[in-house]
Amino acid sequence: MKAIKPANRRRKRGRTWQTVPVAVAVIIAAGLVAIMALSSALDREAAAGSSTLSTAAGSGEVSGSPAQPTAAASKSSASARASVSAPVSTQTSRSAATATGSSTTPAVAPLAGLIKPGVDYQGVATEYAAGDGDGACSFGPDSTMMIAAMNYTDYDTSKACGAHVIVHAADGASITVLITNECPAPCAPGQLDLSQQAFAKLANPAAGLIPITWQLLSPSTTSTISLRYKTGSSRYWCGIQVIGHRNPVAELEVGTSSGWLQLPRTDYNYFLSANGDGCGNAIRITDIYGQQLTVSGIALSPNVVQPTSVQFAQH
Repeated sequence: MKAIKPANRRRKRGRTWQTVPVAVAVIIAAGLVAIMALSSALDREAAAGSSTLSTAAGSGEVSGSPAQPTAAASKSSASARASVSAPVSTQTSRSAATATGSSTTPAVAPLAGLIKPGVDYQGVATEYAAGDGDGACSFGPDSTMMIAAMNYTDYDTSKACGAHVIVHAADGASITVLITNECPAPCAPGQLDLSQQAFAKLANPAAGLIPITWQLLSPSTTSTISLRYKTGSSRYWCGIQVIGHRNPVAELEVGTSSGWLQLPRTDYNYFLSANGDGCGNAIRITDIYGQQLTVSGIALSPNVVQPTSVQFAQH
């Protein structure tokens, strides 16, 4: 019996030794199958997630949640803008239509300030004693006195200067005026302060204030643009003004050895070269529609109105 037990034990151990690898193999195989199944499920889930993300990204604007640009995207946009010529500069983000209660869609004028073409603006007209017609736009005396002061908001740092505006009263009367001045607070957006002469064309001056609508106008004209250097201008500092333009002026550049230099605009309607760059050189003028006029041969003579032979096209 003692000889048999070890043999039995050996056979039992032998059977156990044979059974363990089989069981382990089965477990391993099952594990591999499970891992493969899990991996496949994860792949499907990842693919589904990627598709959802792509859809969400594509529908962000449709859902009304404006996407926030990344720093890289903003830099790219800025670089793109910097590499393009001045006539395609970005416009103000503020909408003149919203600010003044306009009711129509603006025309295409990429460089317009707060006043857009093709927009009906609502407001009131008041009147003031305009003297000889000179005002904040620095144009000097006006021979017709069909002029107006733009409210300080829509004056927009003199971007409204020289704009032709057609004004309509509630009874159907209308008058076209030239913006030559700024109406300070409490003038509200949409308000025009007309010269007494212009107001009288719309209503009895005793009324003092009437409701109006008005629009930017690109009038027919046979006159051409003039240029003027500001008093005190020289090769070391100069201010340049555009006079008699059909459409509002958006930008003014001067020729330099490095190319065209865009000058900043003041609230008194001159474009300044603080260190004299380009003073006395060729001048390039751009209107709100992106039209450009280049003028050369203008003498650096302070406070002299010098006519040109060019004018912006009508819109």
